Amino acid sequence: MPRGRSDGLQQKHSLAFLIVVAIFLGFLYVYGGSIFGSQNSGSSALEYGRSLKRLGSSYLGAEDDNDGNQDESSATNIVLKSFPVCDDRHSELIPCLDRHLIYQMRMKLDLSVMEHYERHCPPAERRYNCLIPPPSGYKVPIKWPQSRDEVWKANIPHTHLAHEKSDQNWMVEKGDKIMFPGGGTHFHYGADKYIASIANMLNFSNNNLNNEGRLRTVLDVGCGVASFGAYLLSSDIIAMSLAPNDVHQNQIQFALERGIPAYLGILGTKRLPYPSRSFELVHCSRCRIDWLQRGGILLLELDRLLRPGGYFAYSSPEAYAQDEENLKIWKEMSELVESMCWKIAAKRNQTVVWQKHGTNDCYMERKTGAHPPLCHPEDDPDAVWGVNMKACITPYSDHDNRAEGSGLAAWPARLTTPPPRLSDFGYSNEMFEKDTELWQRRVAKYWDLLSPKIASNTLRNIMDMKAYMGSFAAALIDKNVWVMNVVPNVGVNTLKLIYDRGLIGSTHDWCEAFSTYPRTYDLLHAWNILSDIEKRGCSLEDLLLEMDRVLRPTGFVIIRDKQTVIDFVKKYLSALHWEAIDSSSDSVQDGDEVVFIIQKKLWLTSESFRDAE
Repeated sequence: MPRGRSDGLQQKHSLAFLIVVAIFLGFLYVYGGSIFGSQNSGSSALEYGRSLKRLGSSYLGAEDDNDGNQDESSATNIVLKSFPVCDDRHSELIPCLDRHLIYQMRMKLDLSVMEHYERHCPPAERRYNCLIPPPSGYKVPIKWPQSRDEVWKANIPHTHLAHEKSDQNWMVEKGDKIMFPGGGTHFHYGADKYIASIANMLNFSNNNLNNEGRLRTVLDVGCGVASFGAYLLSSDIIAMSLAPNDVHQNQIQFALERGIPAYLGILGTKRLPYPSRSFELVHCSRCRIDWLQRGGILLLELDRLLRPGGYFAYSSPEAYAQDEENLKIWKEMSELVESMCWKIAAKRNQTVVWQKHGTNDCYMERKTGAHPPLCHPEDDPDAVWGVNMKACITPYSDHDNRAEGSGLAAWPARLTTPPPRLSDFGYSNEMFEKDTELWQRRVAKYWDLLSPKIASNTLRNIMDMKAYMGSFAAALIDKNVWVMNVVPNVGVNTLKLIYDRGLIGSTHDWCEAFSTYPRTYDLLHAWNILSDIEKRGCSLEDLLLEMDRVLRPTGFVIIRDKQTVIDFVKKYLSALHWEAIDSSSDSVQDGDEVVFIIQKKLWLTSESFRDAE
């Protein structure tokens, strides 16, 4: 009997041991496999989701890690040791423009209206909470202005466009570089000659498209590798080059690698993230868009974006071809734009330039029931984030109608002249001038802090994550840089003031990923944006990972925020492979705000990074 009882007890212990082992292995499978698997396969990286947060102190290490049971007060001392690295196949991941996500989640999208090229962000449980690795052989990008004409092939190892567009001089392979001769689909012999020809068509003085400073902001739809925008810069014109990640994928990545302002977007079902009356010129060179679809809704979106008297330059077979199909499209398109109160300003060879009417008079003279209709008076033409396009004409405000135009000063006086639309926000000229002066002082201080680390050509692509009236960018006008001014989608929508200053930018929700490729900005300016995200209940860790994704290796982050936020960010420096510029004096107090400047380290490949770990 005693022996029997002993055997029974041993069997119970063995059974208990097996249950414990099974639970432990299950835990490793669910959580451990999520983390470590993310370094070995793309699919497991996708599935690991929010496991980093769920693991808590088992993944977060402290200087004095006793038994792992820490109370809330000691949690503030936790320092994140590392983030997992995404699979190498995700080196160009754009989380909200990831077609693999669309397929995996079986989204029901209308391909005929390009919904699959619009933003679709992953839910929290499907986010890649890992560091995006650079491609093998990645090098610090070539500096501007040399970068306009050449980039390292290793940084964007995609050469299919060079072969596909070889007869159009888009780009050419040459050794370890990709060269950009300045050609395009309708300007094989150079964007500079094409730009001058458009200016000549419009009788602008000296064949200069800037029209003595009156034409400053341009939207280039279907921009290719953005050579049109690149060659506009020498005329003091800044273009937002726009294209989707479609069959010509990586074209926007090439544009940004070259140092040219660009954004991933599509004329699909949603309004573009720009306010009304933002651009003096919209350009489309063989952009392969069906402008007649859905009652002309895409042309009406351009109409919303054009300033009074603005131009639409269109180079496409419909404008010149004499075959039956193109003649039919031209006839219908001409009827549509005429009903929109556009007129032909010039037409020559392969290009037509339409001009938008400068007042509401033409709209009022149309017949009752004319199409397209005027938009409802309660429709806000500046509401753009996630807002559907509307097949209606946006009439001018009373002010613009009386002024018979936008009332903007010519460039460069436009940059510092209080814009007329200040009154839309109840802002005074004095507020505008004080804001401009304040950021001039702040930017001068930033440059003093950065000066030990940068040369005159170190920085090119800059993003202001909370731009307000654009005074940060205005203070940089004498530097050889351009700034993507981002106005968060919550709060005061001041983006139209930024465009009225002759600058460019976009609306965005920082609880989501930005519409750009990884490694596309040299400097991020984060003024209170982390505090704002924290108040909204979004993840600060996610935002830091997103900032790391869009930041180039050796690039910089300037954080201006409260001390508690700076302390939070410091815990993640090692995990993100960021370092404070000067550990002895890495923060500068300015009222209630602290300035903290960080530089991202260069790690060449995910494999070399793992070896270093």
